[in-house]
Amino acid sequence: MHPRLLIFDWDSRYGEWLRRHLGVLFPDAAISVVNVDEFSQACETLTWDTCDLLLFAAKFGPTPEDSNAEGLELLRQFRGRPTFPPTIAIAEDGTELTAVRAIQLGALDYLPKRLLTPERLNTSVRLALRRVERRVARRLAKLAHTSNTSDHRLEVDEVEAVPPAPDLIPGYVIGARLGESEKAIVYRAASAALGRDVALKISKGQRSEGQLLAREYAAVANLRDPAIVQIYDYGAHAECEYLAMELFPRGDLKARLLENINPDEALRYVEQIAAALKIVHDAGLLHRDLKPPNVMLRENDTVALIDFGLARNLEGGLQNTRTGVLRGSPYYMSPEQALGETLDPRTDLYSLGVIFYEMLTGRKPFVGTSAIEVLQEHVNAPVPELPQALVHHQPLLARLLAKSRQERYASADEVLAAIAASREVQQQYSAA
Repeated sequence: MHPRLLIFDWDSRYGEWLRRHLGVLFPDAAISVVNVDEFSQACETLTWDTCDLLLFAAKFGPTPEDSNAEGLELLRQFRGRPTFPPTIAIAEDGTELTAVRAIQLGALDYLPKRLLTPERLNTSVRLALRRVERRVARRLAKLAHTSNTSDHRLEVDEVEAVPPAPDLIPGYVIGARLGESEKAIVYRAASAALGRDVALKISKGQRSEGQLLAREYAAVANLRDPAIVQIYDYGAHAECEYLAMELFPRGDLKARLLENINPDEALRYVEQIAAALKIVHDAGLLHRDLKPPNVMLRENDTVALIDFGLARNLEGGLQNTRTGVLRGSPYYMSPEQALGETLDPRTDLYSLGVIFYEMLTGRKPFVGTSAIEVLQEHVNAPVPELPQALVHHQPLLARLLAKSRQERYASADEVLAAIAASREVQQQYSAA
């Protein structure tokens, strides 16, 4: 393969720096640089047929909502064109939050310009080109499959314009996309073996880069309980891992938060999530990524935890992550996660407290203009006070969100006992 790379940067000198380094790293590549005047016109005609990979530098602003975040606006425009080539964003003035948003908008990678090195550039482009090679191979296979028809053209919707080939994973017919993370995409799929639809999670990376879903499968496979997502199948095919899981047509707690949740419902959800965490913790695991999108709702309004991709075994303690790498959502991280300390079950209980506050008030307890600011709030800001009408929930909330783990509930069992005691007091108060 002789990749075709296109580079854009407002600073022509930096664009030339990129071209020179890529020319050394990829001597077989055809590398072009476009200037400011040429960029808009070039973007109008760019497709997978004319360019294999676009590297563009732009300002991303301090927050995704910033009016100067032109990089995010460009990514939105690119995403609206199904055959637009894969894109790597090189960010000026960006933050962790704009990085997350850029990936959500379809960027293959997000590279802060001030931290970019030839080594980091090499890794990013090589991984991107591997994906391009797999896409080209699939297109050729599909073209060969349709060669006996009267129309040999590959239509836009036949290209991998978000959905993969319906038969990418043997035994499953892939349908609508349900969600996406940095490392995997979840699709609704029909299972031939089960005779019903499932949620099919497919890794984005190659197996040689690490078994991305094997760890999740190992974590969940033995947790047989209605409060935990059921796993049906795990395997690998065409260099992708896949995980077939229970499908939840009713959606997740994040969607439920868009509606009104009254205090009684919020407490009931907290109780159910705590019971689910007890199962996880009793099995010697931490979830580490508890947040509303990972709490699914069954038809009977009970909860089930999903996405154990960050789950880890508790034996011997658990270090959060290596320095400088965030794992999980900053809005729901415990102070010890933010500080990179060894974790225990109380970190999941803190995340539960964040969810509880959000259900009661419709707002997150700690916010900021960047992920770093949010994490600093978790570490330093006091527990927010609830409105007067909800003040009877303050003791439960305060212990869940205690900065010091020693002041937090020690286990999910203690949370469940506290909720039961709170209900009993409330019933006595109502009866009086």
